[in-house]
Amino acid sequence: MKKPRILLADDHRMVSEGLRGLLEPNYQLVGMVEDGRALLEAADKLMPDVVVADVSMPLLNGIEAVRQLKKKNPQCVVVFLTMHLDVAYAASAFDAGASGYVLKHSAPSELLTAINSGLKGQTYITPILAEELLNYQHSHPKGKQEDRLSRLTSRQREVLQLLAEGLSVKEAAAILGISARTVEFHKYSMMETLRLKSSADLVRFAVEHGIK
Repeated sequence: MKKPRILLADDHRMVSEGLRGLLEPNYQLVGMVEDGRALLEAADKLMPDVVVADVSMPLLNGIEAVRQLKKKNPQCVVVFLTMHLDVAYAASAFDAGASGYVLKHSAPSELLTAINSGLKGQTYITPILAEELLNYQHSHPKGKQEDRLSRLTSRQREVLQLLAEGLSVKEAAAILGISARTVEFHKYSMMETLRLKSSADLVRFAVEHGIK
């Protein structure tokens, strides 16, 4: 029987290396990447059946990367493995198309359960957050969960993360393959949309909404 193909995405290489022994008996590990942009490139090239990703990654965070990945490859199963014990992150992860949400301090068997559930078309969330997520979803109807963040386009969220990480406009433009003028346009469009007065306010908004 052919083993499902897995791609790991975590900016801590030791975490990915540590997962190798856990996953390799039942899965084919096809790659390990350390940022969200590399995740999208590797997923295009390697066509994994499963992606195990962290939420917080440089250049492009896991949730935004998965949102883009699922548009291209909706069949790919995504499980988030993260330190974020925050129900808002979990809600955003499932909104982006994830099948599972597991905490890094959980038992290793929990990650395997989440992956297997995803491959069967089911969802899995770490039990410690399950009831809280249900309550959160009831109090935040779909479409309102991200509120101000949802007003930004995918490209604007990409620009926002890079600027929040301290990159210059020119550096962000080079990574995104667009002009510095276009980055500036997105920056000021975001400030207008979000009603923010300065670049510092924009970075503060990014940090508060986990876009880093």
